[in-house]
Amino acid sequence: MTTIRPARRLTLTEDVYVSVQGLIMDHAVAPGERINIDALARQMEVSPTPVREALARLEADGLVRKRPLAGYTAAPLLTLAEFEELVEMRLILEPAAARRVATAGADVDRLRAEADLPDQQPRIAAFTAQDARFHHLLAELSGNRMLHEAVVRLRSHLHLFRLNFPATHYGISAQEHHRVVDAIAAGDPDRAEAAMRAHISAARERHLVHLEGQPS
Repeated sequence: MTTIRPARRLTLTEDVYVSVQGLIMDHAVAPGERINIDALARQMEVSPTPVREALARLEADGLVRKRPLAGYTAAPLLTLAEFEELVEMRLILEPAAARRVATAGADVDRLRAEADLPDQQPRIAAFTAQDARFHHLLAELSGNRMLHEAVVRLRSHLHLFRLNFPATHYGISAQEHHRVVDAIAAGDPDRAEAAMRAHISAARERHLVHLEGQPS
């Protein structure tokens, strides 16, 4: 069960953002549920201001939505059609990023450190945050600022992980990450591109099992 902890005073805004993000990702705030700013502020022992700032950031991430006179609600889950569009975008952007990193040479040790993922079924938010760090770092190391920003904006895929999260991701996703890093370390852009494409395609297949019956 997700618990709300008091925010650390020295990193107040960031801490509130991470806490609220975790509540949404772990289903403590259900998809489509209205978010009560004052109640969250009381639970976190902060003023409403950092909560509003956090929600504004989460709106930019696509995790919450704001409606006039109605306030914030948690974003709904991805439909099957939206999921397929997301995969299509990732297949355009991320294999290209992996190719660029392998061609240019990169801080492989840093990338490999981010490739590992928890394998003991942690909180969904913790797993997806670590997964995002790997993919975002790889895009950053591509040297293409716009490509990096585009990959980061795809954090909307976090909506998907609020569905029945496939336990098959644990362990397997990290192995696939390391295949990408191995190809980059070898300076093999073709293999790096292919490994990233295979990783995204395999993740798609793992999720499709849990998307059956979702509206299109």
